[in-house]
Amino acid sequence: MPSFDTVCEPNLVEVKNAVENTAKEIGTRFDFKGTSAAIEIKDKEITLFGDADFQLQQVEDILRNKMTKRNVDVRFLDLGKVEKIGGDKVKQVLKVRNGIESELAKKIQKLIKDSKMKVQASIQGDSVRVTGAKRDDLQAAMALIKKDVTDVPLSFNNFRD
Repeated sequence: MPSFDTVCEPNLVEVKNAVENTAKEIGTRFDFKGTSAAIEIKDKEITLFGDADFQLQQVEDILRNKMTKRNVDVRFLDLGKVEKIGGDKVKQVLKVRNGIESELAKKIQKLIKDSKMKVQASIQGDSVRVTGAKRDDLQAAMALIKKDVTDVPLSFNNFRD
């Protein structure tokens, strides 16, 4: 029976490269000389450091530009709160989304069920598997998911015929 998986997986190598390029640009830009502006990545968390909120915003803009140049969707980033650390310095943690949250998976499952297509959706860990009798039905389900779920960068893989 034909099936495919709906997933939310960033290219972590490209994300890491974008962070490294951002750090390099922060080191060379004149307006960041003598400040505590910095960026680092650990696992799936990117931490931005700066002297003020404005500086954090500048670092974030540089990161978004670098990610866009590397064809990484910026919707993978979950912005955290700006926290004060020692003195007048601030930091912000950005989480890189990986996998579909259960709430979104239920929404996708309900969307497919309500569409009255001849396909079934089942939640499998951090992905949603869609199965159906015909390939055309699966392609219609893909189009429906792409059209209705726009806040998260979803991709489809593991297409079996």
